[in-house]
Amino acid sequence: MLHGVEEDELWAAVSEPTRRRLLDILLERGEATATALAGELPVTRQAVAKHLAVLERAGLVTSERRGRELRFAVQPERLDTAAEAMGRVAATWDRRLERIKRLAEVAHAGQQGPGESAGGRTSRSKKRGAT
Repeated sequence: MLHGVEEDELWAAVSEPTRRRLLDILLERGEATATALAGELPVTRQAVAKHLAVLERAGLVTSERRGRELRFAVQPERLDTAAEAMGRVAATWDRRLERIKRLAEVAHAGQQGPGESAGGRTSRSKKRGAT
């Protein structure tokens, strides 16, 4: 479970579209160098390296030196933990939005007079218009 600074780093890491795309590419490939990743994105190798550093600090990717290359890969366990944390936040917001919706419906119903429908016409005026 994520807490405090750890969760803040996660949200900061996945908030940026380029970093999410890097995660997608790494999930597809398994591993890659910053140079190879830059070849698939409209950003420089230096920008990719900075994005990868953010992802690594958040624990979403790992790096391993092989000779002169630094290869990056997704950390699957951490990604699962991140997905669970995001699911909990989404569920919390769903509950909040449902409460707001209920409050709005109650307020809206209180603004209508007795016997009025959402269109503002009474049931009696509907009957008169029908005859």
